[in-house]
Amino acid sequence: MAGIGVKLNRIYRKNTITTNIIGFFYSTVVTIAPVLVVIINLMLMQKVLKFNTVRYIDREIFSCTILYIFIFSLLTTSPFNAVLSRYMSDVIFEERFEDVQPCHRVGLMTNICFSCLFAIPFCFWEHLVGGVPIYYVFTGYCCFVSLVIVFYNMLYLSICKEYRLISFYFFMGMATAFLLSLFLRYVCKVSITYSMLLALTVGFFFTAVLEWAKIHQFFPDNSEEYRRVFEYFRKYWQLILINFLYTLGLFIHNFVFWGTDMAMHLVRTFVCNQPYDMATCLAMFTNVSASVIFISRVEMYFHERYRAYADAVFGGRGIDIRNTRKRMFRQLGSELMTLVRLQFIVSVFIYLIFVIFLPGMGYAGLVMRIYPMVAAGYFVLFLMYSEIIFLYYFEDLNGALFTAVCFCLGTFLASLAAVNLSHIFYGTGIWIGSVIGFTVAYLRLRWLERNLDEHMFCRGNIMKQAKGIKPSPKVFDLREQKKSEASLEIEEHATKEEEAKN
Repeated sequence: MAGIGVKLNRIYRKNTITTNIIGFFYSTVVTIAPVLVVIINLMLMQKVLKFNTVRYIDREIFSCTILYIFIFSLLTTSPFNAVLSRYMSDVIFEERFEDVQPCHRVGLMTNICFSCLFAIPFCFWEHLVGGVPIYYVFTGYCCFVSLVIVFYNMLYLSICKEYRLISFYFFMGMATAFLLSLFLRYVCKVSITYSMLLALTVGFFFTAVLEWAKIHQFFPDNSEEYRRVFEYFRKYWQLILINFLYTLGLFIHNFVFWGTDMAMHLVRTFVCNQPYDMATCLAMFTNVSASVIFISRVEMYFHERYRAYADAVFGGRGIDIRNTRKRMFRQLGSELMTLVRLQFIVSVFIYLIFVIFLPGMGYAGLVMRIYPMVAAGYFVLFLMYSEIIFLYYFEDLNGALFTAVCFCLGTFLASLAAVNLSHIFYGTGIWIGSVIGFTVAYLRLRWLERNLDEHMFCRGNIMKQAKGIKPSPKVFDLREQKKSEASLEIEEHATKEEEAKN
């Protein structure tokens, strides 16, 4: 998330308690505000519409529908968005703004088609086997597609550094959803759960339309160069796997516990594990501030060191390259340690609040026994993702891919073993997987520190790669050289003889 560093530097310049608080809240607004807006809107709708008066089965179907919409919209959009983000960043850097429209259209069609590939069969199963009314299924499907478009459009606005616009559009969409739910329930007399689902669908669609309009306002021209976008999918195929495996690792431990005896099955379609899923949600909120802290500090400190090193590489002396490299990696290590210290303090504070107040709100028993270990796992997980971002800085896609594979596979295998442990150790899977991923990424960064010169300067090819007849590998023939030298001597000798005769 490049771009908020300038604003944060202005806020933190005075170095007072007030400016530090303002800077933290600004970072929160531009990073996690959309998620908070959606959650607050859901809580308000449930309170005002008296969601607790609905039949238990209807409440659970609605909750599982929303859960599936969010989880699988993130999963199905994750494979392509990293590559599209790289393509758009390159296009903007090269000032080929007319190529943004083709990228947006190709990415939108790819995301929708890939998402529908899984959503449509599930919807048929939900209606035909589960017996859920067709209008409810179709509305849930529309909500899923709308959220896919919202997540996809957020990618472009984030690259354009319009974070406040993203938060504002989410606020507008969720405000529309809240008011519409009241209208559907108290004026049109629609059922509570369907009023909430239809209102959320309209709210997400409205947010997607606002984002779409702003993107087309920023980039009105269209070069119709669609082929270049597909070439990036081939060139940066590692990004597809990295982003997908990381996102899958966030939820794969939940999928494992969905297959246990604790899981709840609804209308032969939905599967969930309420205690474990709720503990996961609390653990994620306990550590989500790590993203805020990381983005703030990287924008304010590390990015300057990285840019100084890049400038030295392109036009500096050898000693300048070595000095800026050392300063850059010292700053990298300092940022990781600072992130660990600050996030540990924040996580402990939030953990104490949850432990003290959540039991009085009904979240007790099994949820609070599972929560501590899962929170520890997510603490390490966000640190691991920070290391992946640093690997992106150095164009080390192979290292980032190996990290994502180890993280996802380690989480899956450890979760399979954790289901046989006591409740308090259920979160061992995500913790072990995150520790493995963190260790792999850390070792890779240390390797880059020792071999950065080779990694930066010994890449590429002398000859431009192209399709065609392969040139001959022979660059010099000693015999032919001797023959040509002998023929030159004969010609010179003949020329001298003629001159002598004349």
